[in-house]
Amino acid sequence: MTDERILLERARAYDEEALGELYDEYAPLIYAYLYRRLQDAQTAEDLTGEVFVRILQAIQAERSWHTSFRGWLYRIAHNLLVDHYRKQPPTPTLTLDERLVADQDDLDSAVAKRLSHQRLRSAIGHLTSGQQQVLALRFGEQLTAREVGEVMGKTVSAVEALQHRGLAALRRILGKDLNDDSDDRTSA
Repeated sequence: MTDERILLERARAYDEEALGELYDEYAPLIYAYLYRRLQDAQTAEDLTGEVFVRILQAIQAERSWHTSFRGWLYRIAHNLLVDHYRKQPPTPTLTLDERLVADQDDLDSAVAKRLSHQRLRSAIGHLTSGQQQVLALRFGEQLTAREVGEVMGKTVSAVEALQHRGLAALRRILGKDLNDDSDDRTSA
């Protein structure tokens, strides 16, 4: 039995030390997932805490995970995210991507990187919500197709199809944007 399986079995038995270890290991991952989707640190923190409250409630009610603990965690986070968005009126927000802050010496590179990120985010905005979610979980959270399927309530083949169509759409959108940019430069 692996260390993680032993830890999970201890958590099922409501071992506080095991629950603390799971929190220490998974809370940063869940927070990062929620923050990327929300772009709001306080709400991401609140929802991360709520994920772990739900885990404790599920363990107490003997309704815990069946196969993948990690997939189950992301499913809880996803459901809380959906509930959060349902309760909120849509408000467009613009945020700076803190990871792109660069030294003054590297300003040109930072600007080019920022434009590239903006172009990618804009292209992702044209995908279906299912495609967006699959790509975020597969590439942003490094979940397997099976884990993404558990989170989304879909089969592995459905996840793979959404991933394939999403990536194809991104290639098409980004390729069109690049062609439009080169057309603009040649006509100027």
